[in-house]
Amino acid sequence: MTSAGPATPDAWSATGPQLITYADRFGGSLQGVRHLMDGPFQGAFAGLHVLPFFVPYDGADAGFDPVDHTSVDSRLGDWQDITDLAAHHTVMADAIVNHVSARSEAFRDVVQRGEDSDWAPMFLTYDAVFPDGATEEDLTRIYRPRPGLPFTPMTLGGRQRLVWTTFTPEQIDLNAAHPLGEAYLARVLSSLTSAGVRMVRLDAAGYVGKRAGTDCFMTDEAYAVMDRLASLAHEQGAHILVEVHGHHTQQIEIARRVDLVYDFALPPLVLHTLMTGDTGPLAAWLRIRPENAVTVLDTHDGIGVIDIGPSQLAPGRPGLLSAEQIDNLVETIHANSGGSSRLATGAAASNLDLYQVNCTFYDALGRNDRAHLLARLLQLFVPGIPQIYYVGLMAGSNDLDLLSRTGVGRDVNRHHYTAHEVDEALKRPVVSTLLDVLRARNGHPAFTGNFTCTTDGPVMVLRWDSENGATAQLRADVSAMTFRARFSRRGDGDDGLDITEASLGPGQDSGMAVTSPGNG
Repeated sequence: MTSAGPATPDAWSATGPQLITYADRFGGSLQGVRHLMDGPFQGAFAGLHVLPFFVPYDGADAGFDPVDHTSVDSRLGDWQDITDLAAHHTVMADAIVNHVSARSEAFRDVVQRGEDSDWAPMFLTYDAVFPDGATEEDLTRIYRPRPGLPFTPMTLGGRQRLVWTTFTPEQIDLNAAHPLGEAYLARVLSSLTSAGVRMVRLDAAGYVGKRAGTDCFMTDEAYAVMDRLASLAHEQGAHILVEVHGHHTQQIEIARRVDLVYDFALPPLVLHTLMTGDTGPLAAWLRIRPENAVTVLDTHDGIGVIDIGPSQLAPGRPGLLSAEQIDNLVETIHANSGGSSRLATGAAASNLDLYQVNCTFYDALGRNDRAHLLARLLQLFVPGIPQIYYVGLMAGSNDLDLLSRTGVGRDVNRHHYTAHEVDEALKRPVVSTLLDVLRARNGHPAFTGNFTCTTDGPVMVLRWDSENGATAQLRADVSAMTFRARFSRRGDGDDGLDITEASLGPGQDSGMAVTSPGNG
């Protein structure tokens, strides 16, 4: 098998900051998102990742189970709205490659007619992967982000079958290697790129290739699907971001073969750094991490911990943090959030995941404005394409009302913002200062130059220097929570933005203290 390989950085249409948002929860519609981008956020973002806007956007998994992946939900807008956004910003959208909605027309036909349905080969059942049956070892080897086996008993054409459902019974796994599966994904990709989407996120890509005798995660078959979609995307002027949670060495390996990966290790490492004053693990990661990365601190999912822990698939391979450090990190998040993150995580809420804590990043830091701004500065200075989640942009707190209504843990970090709430958030110094920093970072020539990182105990210096003399430097004492970020286009620091903790004004560090019960 040959790999499509990563694209060169200059092939990406934008490397400046991007916004991650739902259209319905932040703006109310695709046109509403555009008004935010062209209004209060003007100049802050080079692009945006619009989370699923397909039919329906409000299904069983907040749009990640579309019934029709090639149509825009009319309650949000239409394809022209995506094209209009893409006229001025790099737009990313999701290709949900691992599964199809149980309510899709194709799968409903399979439920009705079973093997007589023309669509039957498009969906995975137990016997499609294990035609000769499976041993206990075969089944327990399967890697899944949630407890239990990835099968749901269903009646298809009057016959009881075990249908492969990696995530939920509403999301039916696709046989992406079958011509029907290939054609389906090609149609999805074409619908996105035809509307001007230039970055395509392959959702849950690691699970898309199952093979007997393996753990069914990041198999050669999965890589083959990614390679095929990457080749099609490149032909259509787009690039691929692969979404995979796993051991940090796995992320490094994947990065060698694809356009872009997420730096999912960054969020927990930044939290560990700010909670303990220990810069060692973050500095060590910055020395080895892939640079063809999208950097995040928060997303529509939770704060991942599997990405910094020991390997789940290769026992004995250590993580970036020890088990004790990870335990301390998780417990500190729960303490800083006043226990609200505990209510939304693990067995306490549905959408049970083994690898994440459900909490806003702002609450994870004890609603400490200084810590929140420093965390964002660290994110923006790390090499890669920074993406800022809409709740994090607003320095939002855990939405316990939404959690109580839905019982879905991730909803604690998926608030529905009204226009009034956005206006009020924009008046807060932590939000307005972050937008100032984003505008300074967006298009700044220093970030096309050379990156260095040095540490001296709790002090970190992250610096960029370009050939034309432009510089950007962040100096931070993570124990004292003091920092200075300077952006200069000439190199003397007098013609750009200068941000310190004092930029937030007095009284901006109220809330719970950012402390750790132990450094591990």
